[in-house]
Amino acid sequence: MLSHPAAEAAAVVFLLDVDNTLLDNDRFGADLGATLEAAFGAGERARYWAIYEELREQCGFADYLGALQHFRAGLDNDPSLLQMSGYLLDYPFADRLYPHALETVAHLRTLGPTAILSDGDVVFQPHKIRRAGLWAALDGEVLIYVHKQQMLVAMQQRYPAAHYVMVDDKPQILAAMKQHLGRKLTTVFVRQGHYAAASADEAIAPAPDLTIACIGDLRRRKLEDFLPSAPAISLPAD
Repeated sequence: MLSHPAAEAAAVVFLLDVDNTLLDNDRFGADLGATLEAAFGAGERARYWAIYEELREQCGFADYLGALQHFRAGLDNDPSLLQMSGYLLDYPFADRLYPHALETVAHLRTLGPTAILSDGDVVFQPHKIRRAGLWAALDGEVLIYVHKQQMLVAMQQRYPAAHYVMVDDKPQILAAMKQHLGRKLTTVFVRQGHYAAASADEAIAPAPDLTIACIGDLRRRKLEDFLPSAPAISLPAD
């Protein structure tokens, strides 16, 4: 098993972010907002997101369930309130996987050990990963931290390797990881979601080693495309 503490070091380990990398989390957020507005009105929808942002600032991660706990204030007699927990827990995350996401995961696993490296809480984020089918696709090889770029020593202890490949939609996180791991890490920036769009005009240093338009672009790439000897390029879509 990849995460066995006695596992020998691999040649290359692939690390995959989840939100807006394998799964369209922006779509989930839009659906949640629309559901809140339909049930409680635009003002209450805005209040939920204000609570959500405040908690994210305090905790460092998205806490949808925690925001719902605070959101209940003044709504205890509203029959729609208790429906929201079911909405969050039963949300069809498998339907929000990007095209070819599971195919890409399967392909990368033929090139080397592959695991999820995600930010998030310890309840909803693993639940989301399971609901999406990603937990099963990766045989439970999942790491979830508050700030994954600050947990690289722990990641390497869990998954020892000569080289790592990190795939993420946030170039700032990729740059932070690259600053720590240097040539031991190949960074792959996937231009999906609002974080990727917001970074379009930013100067990111160090720049990603590879840039792709969508996660499915990786599903036919060879191992040598990810090795440190390869120059920084943008891989064309298939």
